[in-house]
Amino acid sequence: MFTIEEKQERLRLHCSLTIYQAAQLWSELKGALGRVREIDLAEVDECDTAGVQLLLMLKRAAAEQGRSLQLVNHSKAVIDVLGLINVAGLLGDPVVLPSEQEVH
Repeated sequence: MFTIEEKQERLRLHCSLTIYQAAQLWSELKGALGRVREIDLAEVDECDTAGVQLLLMLKRAAAEQGRSLQLVNHSKAVIDVLGLINVAGLLGDPVVLPSEQEVH
């Protein structure tokens, strides 16, 4: 579901961020927050509002620990749901939109 790159302090998600995975991911990811500064979303193949809620909870939990947590390399699935529910600004991370050529 995820790997941690210790040197880069980066956690890479390779899964879906949906209601079906959210509870299990929360349990596993909150324990990793002290070891990472970034969560790479490039390999997230599906995302729904439960996945967005999970990302918001992780950002809040990191802030409560006095740590900064950035979400990077947003996949198309993540970008789509953030745009649909208009909450990209709440996450506080830059979201790089793919060029039109990459989308097709």
